[in-house]
Amino acid sequence: MRALPSIESLARADEYSAWLQELASLAVASVHPQQLLPAQLPEPPAGRTVIVGAGKAAAAMAAAFEQAWFEHYPDADLSGLVVTRYEHGATCQKIEVLEASHPMPDNMGEIAAKRMLEAVDKLGEKDLVIALISGGGSALMTLPAPGLTLAQKQAINKALLRSGAPIREINTVRRHLSAIKGGRLAAAAHPARVVTYLISDVPGDDPTLIASGPTLPDRSTPADALEILQRYNIDIDDNVRSHLQGDMDAPRQGDAGFARDSANMLATAKDALDAANTAALHAGAEVRVLGDDLEGEARELGQSHAQLALQARNDISRPLLILSGGETSVTVTGNGRGGRNVEYLLGLFTALAGAPGIYGLAIDTDGIDGSEDNAGAHFAPADWAKMRAQQLDPHAFLANNDAYSFFAELENLIVTGPTRTNVNDFRAILILPRD
Repeated sequence: MRALPSIESLARADEYSAWLQELASLAVASVHPQQLLPAQLPEPPAGRTVIVGAGKAAAAMAAAFEQAWFEHYPDADLSGLVVTRYEHGATCQKIEVLEASHPMPDNMGEIAAKRMLEAVDKLGEKDLVIALISGGGSALMTLPAPGLTLAQKQAINKALLRSGAPIREINTVRRHLSAIKGGRLAAAAHPARVVTYLISDVPGDDPTLIASGPTLPDRSTPADALEILQRYNIDIDDNVRSHLQGDMDAPRQGDAGFARDSANMLATAKDALDAANTAALHAGAEVRVLGDDLEGEARELGQSHAQLALQARNDISRPLLILSGGETSVTVTGNGRGGRNVEYLLGLFTALAGAPGIYGLAIDTDGIDGSEDNAGAHFAPADWAKMRAQQLDPHAFLANNDAYSFFAELENLIVTGPTRTNVNDFRAILILPRD
């Protein structure tokens, strides 16, 4: 891992902002599939090896796996396909890479899911299925349960995304409206052995929640999904309600068919924070990690972190870095251009009100904050005066869920393009001691 510049060697505002952005880049690089998969290959089977997968990191995972597999087993029988978000693809020789829409599913995700089920059909005990699963896979691998339609799933997905529901609840609903999630993909592959590799984007890193757990038995029930929809006042058709009242066919924890299967966690938000923590300590900063699984309303978390930063500035004698990860949510009431990381950052920025010596950054580690073209944004104390000079009202931008436009006006968006990994939010606040 490349080293950060010494924090004591920095003097200008642009240097501190650049230091934070370099820190974020280091954190993202530490959880890229190319760094992780080659060391965790399974033993080759006596029969075929079939790859399936879904998520924003799925194509990069497939490329890394394929390269390492053929270096070790050049004569192996390898085939399969994965689906990733549009423009998140990678080049593979034997594994087909499909692209589909995220966060709103489209028919390409439905086609990909059908083809995965076909790819694992009629496999035997001597065959091996490798499942490459990462965040985003739930929307990208959309196959409605029998009797339901893609349009119904799209409408429910859109309403849930705007409701402020945390991802674990959204994915609970998705599992019980699906013909492939909640362990159904693995059940279709049995009696073949299924080995799953995971890059986690969910707070708490429960493997069954990542991409709605297509290869892992479900612990939730249809009643759980129905309760979530009712709690967030999501309108559903009568046949969706009937399906949830009668859906009891999901593979369950302890089902005998899963006895030979295994799951391997490749990367989590904690791994990215650990890499950032190590790099910042070596650069001479103090570091405080608030946690890798923070949730809640994005702007409210930003406002809360502003109070922590203001208090910390009274108690430090050298630069302090506050790190956090997880996945916030946004209850959408406006019609602006948003993203949970920029909304968090605008909440933080507004509450700090230009306090000197405090810099902030928030990104989504996949390079796409929500559905926009940026990973996130950053700010420096001087941006408060710049905002006033441009006559921008941060409260109005927050009210309209338009944090993207606010930071675009300040020219503070961070645009990385797809990173081809995904451990969700990465947030950093740098606090300089008082003079």
